[in-house]
Amino acid sequence: MATYDILIADDHPLFRGALRQAVTLGLGPDTRLVEVASIAELETQLNAKADWDLVLLDLNMPGAYGFSGLVLLRGQYPQVPVVMVSAQEEAAVVVRAREFGASGFIPKSSPLEVIQEAVRNVLDGDVWWPPQAFEAVSVSAEAKAASEGLASLTPQQFRVLTMVCEGLLNKQIAYELSVSEATIKAHVTAIFRKLGVRTRTQAALLLQQLESISSS
Repeated sequence: MATYDILIADDHPLFRGALRQAVTLGLGPDTRLVEVASIAELETQLNAKADWDLVLLDLNMPGAYGFSGLVLLRGQYPQVPVVMVSAQEEAAVVVRAREFGASGFIPKSSPLEVIQEAVRNVLDGDVWWPPQAFEAVSVSAEAKAASEGLASLTPQQFRVLTMVCEGLLNKQIAYELSVSEATIKAHVTAIFRKLGVRTRTQAALLLQQLESISSS
């Protein structure tokens, strides 16, 4: 049986444990599973090792605004397939996951066998979607534009953007990231250029396009 390296990204220890059990039972004990509880921890693992076979990513993760975590991964680590895992199972959520580049979507209510089937399909190079992924739900042009802009950010720029959107000043962000305020100013300038915005408020509104599930 093939061995795989899989990242489980979820901030709930109980669900990480349930996913670990499902994957181990489905793929065998030789599968290497690493658990992370935030986007920052996930990036650390991806920076240290580029050839993960799969990331199982919770939709609501610390350090991400809704689908922004998925968009960041697809932009920076396009070689690693990502399967979204969420308790939000409505069509609008699942369709967005597909539009933004996920390889599959596992509702948290899924039985063990479904989780195992989904993981195996994606590891085999296929995709796995519940039926609601193909419902007629439109993703707004604003959300698609936001996705494209965010995908062009570096991981550090993404971190700076999330802090900007949390209301932190440049000097506070510089302190948090242990860099100079001039470095943060340069990052903010680059972020605004890539996103096509001019103010911190506009940047925050753009990021919220990936947080809201309603499409306009």
